[in-house]
Amino acid sequence: MKKALRMVIAVCLMAASSFAAAANYTLWVNGRTGGGVVGNYDSWTYWGPGTTAAGVNKKSVNWDGRSSIASQSGKIRDALDCFCTGGNWCYVVTHSAGDLMMGYTLANYGGSARVKKNAVSNSSGVCGNGDGSSQTGWNIKWVRAASGAGGGSELSDVGSWAVSEPLVQDLKTATARAMYNHNTTRNVWFYMYAGAKGTAYSGILPGQDDEAVSYHSTGGVAGSGGGSYCNPSDWLCNDLTLGTAANEGGSAKWSYHSVSFRDDSEAYNHYANGNWGGIVGVVRSAVVNSAL
Repeated sequence: MKKALRMVIAVCLMAASSFAAAANYTLWVNGRTGGGVVGNYDSWTYWGPGTTAAGVNKKSVNWDGRSSIASQSGKIRDALDCFCTGGNWCYVVTHSAGDLMMGYTLANYGGSARVKKNAVSNSSGVCGNGDGSSQTGWNIKWVRAASGAGGGSELSDVGSWAVSEPLVQDLKTATARAMYNHNTTRNVWFYMYAGAKGTAYSGILPGQDDEAVSYHSTGGVAGSGGGSYCNPSDWLCNDLTLGTAANEGGSAKWSYHSVSFRDDSEAYNHYANGNWGGIVGVVRSAVVNSAL
């Protein structure tokens, strides 16, 4: 009788221990240029001071910001395996090309078998195995995209960025839109935040833009090519609508894409500037003030 009781207590303690070990994490995926140390989830150089509040158990998912999306996707998969498997769940925030990276990774690998990890990483950003079992895809609550470049940028089309970078080739509008099925998000919602503080030289970007990416991309507008979309105050092009509704003129957004913020005041540009600036600051505030 005592032996049986001890066994029951042991099982209960193990279950309680497993439950206590489960946690939520907020992953921040950088865009072009990179800057943080790849594999170091506490390196915040790209974003701003690491002491700044940026969500529960925040982790900086660094990739080099120059190589192709396909070649760097493994870095993102390592982080998702680390923190978004087993009993752990993730909130994911992306910036610019990080949106293209996350969309590509979910569409191509989100239905694959993933070994559950223990959320303890080595210097390469790879975590140890958990209980040895596997699961399909990752546990992701949502993705919030600051100036998402999933639809590419005309700055790549015309060569305004260094054409020697493989990432710049990926960011051409036709290439980015054909790279993967943007409607395949594994039922994970992408909440889009679109900045509109453009400048004179960004005139090559159609519609409203944040100096680097236009509303057709930051608003998750579907289709094979980028269109011209604006704020309601601009009569020269069709409005980008909030939420999942079709835009003025009838164009649709990709499945599981919803516009959470449209920069009607034209106050936010593309750049974090190493201090959580621009449209990144808007998303950071939304993450901090949401019920995670």
